[in-house]
Amino acid sequence: MTENPENSADPVALVDGLLRLLDVADAGGDHFVGARKPGGVGRVFGGQVIGQALASAERTVPEDRPVHSLHAYFLRGGNDDFGIDFEVMRDLDGGSFANRRVVASQQGKPILTMVASFHKREPGLEHAEGMPEVPPPEGLRNEAELRAEYADRVPERMRHMMLTLRPIEQRPVEPRHWMGGPPREPLAHTWMRAVAPLPDDPKIHRAVLAYASDMTLLGTSTLPHNISWAKGNMMGASLDHAIWFHDDFRADEWLLYVCDSPWAGRARGFNRGRIFTRAGRLVANVAQEGLIRPLAPKQRD
Repeated sequence: MTENPENSADPVALVDGLLRLLDVADAGGDHFVGARKPGGVGRVFGGQVIGQALASAERTVPEDRPVHSLHAYFLRGGNDDFGIDFEVMRDLDGGSFANRRVVASQQGKPILTMVASFHKREPGLEHAEGMPEVPPPEGLRNEAELRAEYADRVPERMRHMMLTLRPIEQRPVEPRHWMGGPPREPLAHTWMRAVAPLPDDPKIHRAVLAYASDMTLLGTSTLPHNISWAKGNMMGASLDHAIWFHDDFRADEWLLYVCDSPWAGRARGFNRGRIFTRAGRLVANVAQEGLIRPLAPKQRD
């Protein structure tokens, strides 16, 4: 039986497990296989599927064309009991751009479709939005510590997820929705980084950022409405996910994830994310719409 690295408190083991998860196997003919998460139970984390799909697409593109955007749709919930098959279609190999379509499937049924665009580096005009002023990460508590402190306040069936160690360290500026408190504006700031050093390959850092970009984002649209998975009064699921990679970065150094939600309605919430380096460079933008369907509160265990 494969050991689950998330049972280990060793940061290096956690990151090694993440790298193995995001490293797809070449099955030939532009087909790739993504490993299942060791010890995973239930639905596949959306960031895992996006990271593996991006890794598959990048295997078919020349090194001098880094990805600059991807757009993905979640079709079905993935199952942690199985690996994921990825089929890559080479739609374009132009003078400056390349384009790839990816279909992720389990047991013969598609669970995600993604289009990614790759651009050969070239000089151009520059401007960028500035980073908001927030407290530095050193003065903030690690979310893993906060989860351990608040785990007994969520239903028993959710405590395993609350207490599972993660390869991405997060330090939130504002309280998380599962920490209680009144409804507030849909805005959240989180410092994040891999818990241990990563290899120098930029593709690995992009895959890790793609994985981490699905964290905290959907919950932003629930902040004004007093609903959350921790209260058992909503059904939530990512519907689509887009990332624009603007510049180089390291995912093992502090990045600020600024999330806001300008709209929610029709049982859906729209969320945006901006990712800055510690030095204030804007290196990526993210957008996602998700299902935030209110439910009658469940009886607490």
